[in-house]
Amino acid sequence: MPRVLAGQERVQGDGRFDDFLSRRGFEGRENLTSFSMKASSVFRAGEWVEVRSKEDILRTLDNRGQLEELPFMPEMFEFCGQRFRVFKRAHKTCDPPNGFGGRRMLHAVHLEGVRCDGKAHGGCEARCLVFWKEAWLKKVDDETESGAKPQQASIPDARFEGRRGCTESDVVAGTRSRDDRENSGEQIFICQSSQLSQATQPIQKWDLYQYAEDYLSGNVPLLSLLTTFLLFVYREIESAGLGLGSALRWVYDIIQRLYGGTPYPWRIGKIAAGATTPSAKLDLQPGELVRIRNYNEILPTVNENGYNRGMSFDPEMVPYCGRTYRVLARINQIINEKTGKMQRFKNECIVLDGVVCMACYARYRRFCPRSIYPYWREIWLERVGPNTSSSNGADLAAARR
Repeated sequence: MPRVLAGQERVQGDGRFDDFLSRRGFEGRENLTSFSMKASSVFRAGEWVEVRSKEDILRTLDNRGQLEELPFMPEMFEFCGQRFRVFKRAHKTCDPPNGFGGRRMLHAVHLEGVRCDGKAHGGCEARCLVFWKEAWLKKVDDETESGAKPQQASIPDARFEGRRGCTESDVVAGTRSRDDRENSGEQIFICQSSQLSQATQPIQKWDLYQYAEDYLSGNVPLLSLLTTFLLFVYREIESAGLGLGSALRWVYDIIQRLYGGTPYPWRIGKIAAGATTPSAKLDLQPGELVRIRNYNEILPTVNENGYNRGMSFDPEMVPYCGRTYRVLARINQIINEKTGKMQRFKNECIVLDGVVCMACYARYRRFCPRSIYPYWREIWLERVGPNTSSSNGADLAAARR
């Protein structure tokens, strides 16, 4: 996605994930094959869960405020005792600063609409979808979900029985690195996103079970799986250097135009690499309606590598082109997930309500459920009249085609 990244070299972690695998009965990383053939969570998309009490959750955490190398962040306390529907099982995720491959996560889900507001992390504005470990949740059955008082359940994992855990102060302290606390220099933050390389393992390219779990978990409909893999094969043929590229792109666009679908999303920008890319100033504000320009209008604003003033226009953004959405926010700063330092944007950066990465076209992280907000330059948008209504629901359905 179009975040500004500080390098692409892979972080290997510090061995804590190996310890966790050992506790789970998988002695060493060489046995990740057997691990990958097991469902990574007991929860499925669409199920109702209740976030456990603060006391129960603190009991699951180490003195850094983490469980299985994943931080429980102070921003998450406000959701304790509330019920949510599982958005998707977080059995895999992306970690762009450390490479573009997929990463495997254990025993975690995302909940509908629960994103980090960044209040405990220096006002980070990334609005990341929060990861929830199974130990922090309890399932709500049909009777309970309909309004009956839930039964008090004990911590489901025997590892936490009688465990002291940590304090709320430990959780707050865990948002800063030791380097930050011991030095008076620039703040270095720790959050779930900056910790992903420690809390996950790389997914091998040959690991096809990840796609079975996409379907079995309820994350991805079978038809979406099939059509996406057909598109993958189509893309491989188009880019194989057989002289069929132009014809295949033309056929693809004709078919998609007939059915109101997405144009071919892998195209080269019109500006030479290294040349200056154009800008536009609209001064868009939250709540305003905008239309995303058509793909053929955006291509002349990006270079051959797909960048406009350092921000990429990703193929995952193409399904939204030509549609109308409401401005959610202007993004001024986010935590650099690689360094943990606050990163401030020099140029305008817009996020739109309901517009997230669906991971339809990512080569190595297809169907990632993280739903990151893509960032938009104002030159890719145009303001629409106040009488134009937003049609995010219909547009999102169309964008998925």
